[in-house]
Amino acid sequence: MKIAKLKDISVSPSDPIKELMQKLTVTAEKILLILDQSGKLIGTITDGDIRRGIIDGRKFTDTADTVMQTSFIFLKDSESDIEGKAKKLMSKYALSHLPIVDIDGKPIDIISLVDLLEVGIKSQDKPLFETPVVIMAGGKGTRLEPFTNILPKPLIPLHDKPIIEHIMDRYYKQGFNNFYMVVNYKKEIIKGYFSENELPYKIQFIDESEYLGSAGGISLLKNRIKETFIITNCDTVLDGNCGDILSWHKGRGHLFTIIGSHREMVLPYGVLEVKDGAFDMINEKPKYDFLINTGTYIVEPEVFELIPEKQPLAMDVLITKVSKMEGNRVGVYPYWGEWFDIGQWDEYRKSLESFEGKMGF
Repeated sequence: MKIAKLKDISVSPSDPIKELMQKLTVTAEKILLILDQSGKLIGTITDGDIRRGIIDGRKFTDTADTVMQTSFIFLKDSESDIEGKAKKLMSKYALSHLPIVDIDGKPIDIISLVDLLEVGIKSQDKPLFETPVVIMAGGKGTRLEPFTNILPKPLIPLHDKPIIEHIMDRYYKQGFNNFYMVVNYKKEIIKGYFSENELPYKIQFIDESEYLGSAGGISLLKNRIKETFIITNCDTVLDGNCGDILSWHKGRGHLFTIIGSHREMVLPYGVLEVKDGAFDMINEKPKYDFLINTGTYIVEPEVFELIPEKQPLAMDVLITKVSKMEGNRVGVYPYWGEWFDIGQWDEYRKSLESFEGKMGF
């Protein structure tokens, strides 16, 4: 790895978690190196370390040293056959990256699994997932009127193609090709679009005869889906690795996993702090961190039993029902990559400005 790139993934133990998340996103690497003031490697952090920390109650403003791994595997540059030893260690411990340090313990290189694939370890073909992807596309899209008075929300254009096609492209490129689309409002226009355009997807349309809310239409799939499945809204594009999210879901034994995206929001006012009935201080334009529901979920088929047939049901109500089951097996997958939501005009305009070129479509 070039020195410049090595510097990009090096951070201080006092850096806040949300800055680490941004570095992981910008560099597209899966690891960060924690260096002390002398430049010595004292720890490593992966996106999984951050994710576990947030789930365990860490705040986005907490520092790197609260989630870093101080016991990590590395090699010294003075050792012989570094490449051979790296292969063995990375295979034995399922590592994606292995730091190389000098005599002073300062990182001078890092070997990635991609490096090893290029020098001869047999690579795997792109994984193919049988996991069904359910797209909830039956709503009227009232927040996007008058646009949706003419076009159904899934067909709203985002640059060169409709939002629904961007969503399906993303899943297809990751190995998913088993789509169910729950349709209602202007459903014949949606069906007509896919019949007139030759696309490489396997799609089954599920007709919702009455409006059943953001979760009620899932009941129509009860006798069709028998395995873990993904639910996504038809107006959001998530640039996440769905295979990783599925592994997280299954590894934690969840019945229902919500993908939550980090958002920093600035309150455009000075907030008054009061203490003992008197003025204490003004917190000018404070920043707050949240995990926002992206409208994407990983779900087990047992959840069908909680959805009444042909009755309206909101997604938040369904999630609450699942959480009240024994053991509360609802999980949250913290996510900090790109997430575009075009469900309302302001967000649609922002998406048009920032979408092009960012997600590889």
